[in-house]
Amino acid sequence: MKKAFNIIWLALILIFIYVPILILAVYSFTDASMVGGNISSFSFENYLNLFKNEELRNMIFGTLVLAFVCAAISTVLATVGAIGTFYSKKLPKTLINTANQVPVVNADIVTGFSICILLIVIMRVGKDTFIPLGIGHVVLTAPFVYLSILPKLKQMDNSLYEAALDLGATPAQALFKVVIPQLIPGILSGFMLAVTLSLDDYFITTYTKPSTFDTISTYVVNATKGSQTESKTALWALSTLIFLVVIAVVIVMNVLASKRGKEKK
Repeated sequence: MKKAFNIIWLALILIFIYVPILILAVYSFTDASMVGGNISSFSFENYLNLFKNEELRNMIFGTLVLAFVCAAISTVLATVGAIGTFYSKKLPKTLINTANQVPVVNADIVTGFSICILLIVIMRVGKDTFIPLGIGHVVLTAPFVYLSILPKLKQMDNSLYEAALDLGATPAQALFKVVIPQLIPGILSGFMLAVTLSLDDYFITTYTKPSTFDTISTYVVNATKGSQTESKTALWALSTLIFLVVIAVVIVMNVLASKRGKEKK
């Protein structure tokens, strides 16, 4: 009875999460002007509009560049910070871990508004530049990358680093040839998480972006308020493609992790 209840509960959760996405994906292949509207035929027009519309293409390209650049910066900073914290004494380690938790639990709207006040109002960094936006996304994503790398450091055999030094390696060689290779799974998962968070963010982006620049999140919100039906329905296709890409990345990462696990055995 308990097993049946657990299965039913899990099924309900999966239905609640994935059915809306599947419905959106189905409507992306139709000529309907709104989700729930009448469907007269199925077509690929929404996908064609997604790539024919120059405004949409520029918006997607800009969003991806922003996400990958900020994720790369966050990954470097978080990796250095996690390694430094791991080998620090108890007091600084506790302080840094506590400070890292603040951006994680803090509301995005508070972070975005704070960065806006600090950089744009107080420091007079122009809002028409990408500096406030880039800093805002790094502040958002770096703590999550840090949390992805730290468990891998805890699983690592601490004696390996010292053994490399005893065998004649310099600290830099021991770091790049012994420590970092063992952190690669955490670094990659943290990087992908940072990309996802950057793509998804709305509040920090709204407060810090240049007036002429839009990301997927801000464009979607503005499109839903407007009357451009072609842009709205093209966004259904974009959402479906993002969902498929995420599924593919997750499958590949799980397959690679499974292969590494078998090789270790």
